Amino acid sequence: MDNDNFVRYDMKKKPVRCRWFLKPIAWALAFPNIWKHKTKITKAGVEGLKPPYVLLGNHNAFFDMSVSTRATFPQFGNYVVAIDGFIGREWLLRNIGCICKRKFTNDPLVVRHLIEVVNMKGIVALYPEARYSLCGTTAPLPESLGKLCKLLKVPVVTLICHGDHINHPFWNTRHERGVKPTEAEMKLLLTAEEVESLPVDEINARIVREFQYDDFRWQKENNIRVTCADRAVGLEKILYQCPHCGKEYRMESEGITLRCRSCGKEWTMTELGELEAREGETEFSHIPDWYEWERENVKKEVAAGAYSTGELPVTVDSLPNAKGYIRLGEGKMTHDMDGFKVTVTAEDGKVYTMEKTVPSLYSCHIEYEYLFKHGDCVDLNTLTDTWYCYPHDCDFSVTKMALATEELYYDYRRKSGKPCKPGLA
Repeated sequence: MDNDNFVRYDMKKKPVRCRWFLKPIAWALAFPNIWKHKTKITKAGVEGLKPPYVLLGNHNAFFDMSVSTRATFPQFGNYVVAIDGFIGREWLLRNIGCICKRKFTNDPLVVRHLIEVVNMKGIVALYPEARYSLCGTTAPLPESLGKLCKLLKVPVVTLICHGDHINHPFWNTRHERGVKPTEAEMKLLLTAEEVESLPVDEINARIVREFQYDDFRWQKENNIRVTCADRAVGLEKILYQCPHCGKEYRMESEGITLRCRSCGKEWTMTELGELEAREGETEFSHIPDWYEWERENVKKEVAAGAYSTGELPVTVDSLPNAKGYIRLGEGKMTHDMDGFKVTVTAEDGKVYTMEKTVPSLYSCHIEYEYLFKHGDCVDLNTLTDTWYCYPHDCDFSVTKMALATEELYYDYRRKSGKPCKPGLA
């Protein structure tokens, strides 16, 4: 699975508190963003709260970290960050206290590091959705979250941001949209005593309730207008299936228009983030409703045992450490009722295989137009490597693969007699 010739990222190094000389730099980078977007942060129950505590934030854009930096001022959190965030800046991120993790893996070393942060009387800063939200709504939260809180034995604080997805949607990250004002609520969700006394199920239930958000609904309710002329560009990344003709992988966007190349139907994205059909019925005016309709269609494929991408040609890059991506080679990827399987042939002719079974992956991480040049990809992780798999010269949607990963996992849990509770995976 892993190329033994690559030097691996050292996950064993213990975390440190943010170095005093780096704090002013971090604040200087974060605060102007807050002022630019006129972000209003309301606080409840955290007055006088001192570390250690756990900070759980929703995740819609990089701007979320500016908000949390302002919200915890003058304290600074130890953030769990995916390995690609360390590329070219490992020294900096380690010295501001960041902890490296490979996405959607169970890594006991990370848990030990979080215990170390608590022992240092620091802030354990987590984005438990483990990825940017695809359409501004809640992603599945790991069932292990409540157990982690019980283990750390400190208060749990939530920080829920609104407007960050509207300002910088994951499906088009080429530029921000100048949304203001944005909002965030910082709330003491659980005291240390409650963490100790409440069962894990109740801790999870409270976190799930607090993490219910919808940025598009927030936009309309607050009359936030996005006037940029290309506000619909990239929507086909998440809205990959036409609700009029049912065809997949035929959606495209231009300016404020979303259209289906198969049947020709068009929708306009309004300044308030809604969709309006140019002709005929508007099937879904609310973008998350369209997205959830796609999920239901994937769920039906899974229930029928029929879900499969077929064999897709892929280019695979490896990220064994924080020095940068390494082209592993060309290969084939399938995603079906058994999970992911990727086989790639390296330049030296050696064949490598990555398999992620359905029970091993409750969700997966995807990227759109990664680094603005490589295209859409799925990244699959072991504890020592990350493969960025770029399908090409075929019909596909990484969004559908992400939805299918979740629905396959839910189906497996139901069949095993241990169904997931709402909002958890």
